[in-house]
Amino acid sequence: MKYYSTNRKAPLADLRKAVVKGLAEDRGLYMPERIEQLPKAFFDNIQDMPFQDIAYNVAANFFGEDVDPDALQDIVYDTLSFDCPVVKVTDNIYTLELFHGPTLAFKDVGARFMARLLGYFLRQGAGAVCGEAAATNGTVNVLVATSGDTGSAVANGFLGVEGIHVYVLYPKGKVSPIQECQFTTLGQNITAIEVDGVFDDCQALVKSAFMDEELNRHMMLTSANSINVARFLPQAFYYFNAYARMKAMGKADQLVMCVPSGNFGNICAALFGREMGLPIKRFIAANNANDVFYNYLQTGQYEPRPSVQTLANAMDVGDPSNFARIYTLYGQSHEHISQLISGATYQDEQIRETMRQCYNETGYTLDPHGACGFRALQEGLHEGEVGVFCETAHPAKFKEKVDDILNTDIDIPARLKAFMEGEKQSVPMSRDFADFKRYLMQR
Repeated sequence: MKYYSTNRKAPLADLRKAVVKGLAEDRGLYMPERIEQLPKAFFDNIQDMPFQDIAYNVAANFFGEDVDPDALQDIVYDTLSFDCPVVKVTDNIYTLELFHGPTLAFKDVGARFMARLLGYFLRQGAGAVCGEAAATNGTVNVLVATSGDTGSAVANGFLGVEGIHVYVLYPKGKVSPIQECQFTTLGQNITAIEVDGVFDDCQALVKSAFMDEELNRHMMLTSANSINVARFLPQAFYYFNAYARMKAMGKADQLVMCVPSGNFGNICAALFGREMGLPIKRFIAANNANDVFYNYLQTGQYEPRPSVQTLANAMDVGDPSNFARIYTLYGQSHEHISQLISGATYQDEQIRETMRQCYNETGYTLDPHGACGFRALQEGLHEGEVGVFCETAHPAKFKEKVDDILNTDIDIPARLKAFMEGEKQSVPMSRDFADFKRYLMQR
């Protein structure tokens, strides 16, 4: 399989280059040049298949030409050492719980898969695509910008992996204390960089680093944000699993998938799944007050702007990277995109209201991001449709906010408590790329 850039100015890349380099030379995002349909027999029997087997079939469709089948199976099965169950909330609304992994967030799937796939390519000699830096320094340096859960998932996915060093860039004061401790207390091959800015500043620093020739001669760089194909494509696994579980209940005929969306990698993976034949009727992208995509759906004009801080902080993105993939996937057609995806946007008070209402009426505890998804289905389902929304992180990751809103004292899972006992280690950084480059050039 070859991968092309959304900007169409870079040469085609094989999977190894797309994973190791992360971003194309023209600053575009890599896209597979074709998307193969899965056979009808796969969907006929999917309800009887375990999650890992479903995921391996999907992975083989994406990556099977470039990764040894046995190695790919090992990568998939090791990645999915936990379940992503579907749980009933109301008669026609279910949640896809994506917080059962090591860091209690949906990004564990993509981060763990990418760490294992990158390790596979390193064992095969990643230097062949990394140029001069590879010859002088065998370490691959992973740069990742986070608005919350990405940093912890990537840091823990790569923790202790030989030959890889991870730099997590996060906005100072704009991630929850529990989220922050999950990547600032690890040490070893993980460095947390506390940027005096917002998430978009962190993302801009990462993108600028990839494009700086001097820096790339000095060190081997790649990304673990959802701009990397090995991070976002595996997220399709759990949408196929959700369909299988809903089909087993006889509720998959008019299935609507609602995805709380920030950088849009998660819903992008779902859309790729649909192009592979996944029978999802339509999608809803649920936003917080950062409503750039919602406004695009209404007007046809994509107008990024600085992000604003909200209760659902992991979705505080003002220029979602993966919009470029969605735009490219559907031929730059606003009509096509808006027919398949509808939007919703909620202010903080609406999020609080939804969390209280859901808890009081159903007993289910939503985190602020899942609350956007649940409310969008409440307001957006048509007659006969059944909705599934992604609960993207465990509510305990936002304990202070959730307890205050619901007047509860939710339990903190043991593996989350372990992170909280560590000592914070972070490097303060301005949002000026010159400062960030100077820091990396000294490494």
